[in-house]
Amino acid sequence: MQPFNYLAIFFSMNYHQSTLKNGLNIVIVPITEVESATTMVMVGAGSRYETRDNNGISHFLEHMAFKGTKNRPTAIEIATLIDGAGAESNAFTGKEYTGYYIKSAAHRVELSLDILSDMLANLLLDPKEIDKERGVIIEEINLYEDTPPRKIADVYESLLYGDTPMGWDIAGRKEVIRSIAREDFLLYMRRLYSASNMVIVIAGKVEVNKTLGLVEKYFSLHPTFTTEGHKSVIEGQKDPQVKIHHKKTDQAHFALGVRTVGLPEEKERYPLTVLSSILGGGMSSRLFHEVREKRGLAYYVRTGSENYMDCGHLTTFVGSDPARIDEAISVVGAEYKKMISDNEITEEEVKKAKEFLKGHFVLDLEDTKSVAVFYGSDWILEKKLENPSEIIAKIEAVKISDVKRMAKKFLTLPLNLAIIGDYEDHDRFQKLLA
Repeated sequence: MQPFNYLAIFFSMNYHQSTLKNGLNIVIVPITEVESATTMVMVGAGSRYETRDNNGISHFLEHMAFKGTKNRPTAIEIATLIDGAGAESNAFTGKEYTGYYIKSAAHRVELSLDILSDMLANLLLDPKEIDKERGVIIEEINLYEDTPPRKIADVYESLLYGDTPMGWDIAGRKEVIRSIAREDFLLYMRRLYSASNMVIVIAGKVEVNKTLGLVEKYFSLHPTFTTEGHKSVIEGQKDPQVKIHHKKTDQAHFALGVRTVGLPEEKERYPLTVLSSILGGGMSSRLFHEVREKRGLAYYVRTGSENYMDCGHLTTFVGSDPARIDEAISVVGAEYKKMISDNEITEEEVKKAKEFLKGHFVLDLEDTKSVAVFYGSDWILEKKLENPSEIIAKIEAVKISDVKRMAKKFLTLPLNLAIIGDYEDHDRFQKLLA
């Protein structure tokens, strides 16, 4: 019996793209070696499209999608259909898109399309259900607040982007969540939930032409209109910045990083990803070794390169001993500074970082849901589609000279430091960044 070769499937993966007359984009990704399929609708709507008065509505609406439609008036009716098919459903909200999906046996794709189209076209938005869900979302906000390793990313981006939609929490503010009404949801959907601002991705054991026919059957009448855009990020930072989110915790959490580039800047984006991997991409990375293994200053240490449509950042996140946070911050800053030297980064490090990134990329796409997210976000954010093999090739093409260039260009910029912990003295930490 031959071993299961997912890597071969991965490299042979190809998409089929088409567009309905109403502007709805469709991406079908046949994967014949599996028995499942994920049916996903992704919308170009997220928290950066919100206003101060409706901050959190993107995420709130995602919750309401499963609470009843005109055809299926109750949450239990929808859940019973999905459970009865042996399927699973969920949704997610980001700053730049929202996704709704059902993962099922491949022969259940028509049911998935039926339910998802019903959700997006016929939401009931019962005021009683809205009131009940407020409490759920407020508890979710409380959960994030009590989970500092997750909350620190929100604090960090609020430092970078300030009092703008990009700087606001995706879950929203409690006072806004308490005030959102049915009409607010309808207005929001009329602004952004156009067929032309959506992509449907079906990934799994499906036949292309048959699946295209099913999408047209259930989504061809979805309305299309001109959607509203978002505010661009304006950046011009000159000095280091510090933000402290005061909270008594047994472990301090901080994020230290620099501003970088948005998604369109591929010549810089991919080398930045390699640079971030060298710094904190795994247990053999520089910062994991220096901060945790060598000094015992922290439990978790990781560095990532985040890219939005028009902005980005390279940031290290650390969960540190509160009494030694100054040392941990200094070690991260010193490692950033070392990377600028001409002979500091080695060919061996670059090779290892690229293998780490390629390997984790493959692992991330080991199920049909992840494949759907990959293609859907590609279309929503960049209005283009690439197969995974093309991403692998771009990572492989990064040279040591590219990584060194990124280090010199970005790790010399003003630092940004966000902290969650029992601290109030900004000057203490500002001095560390000097």
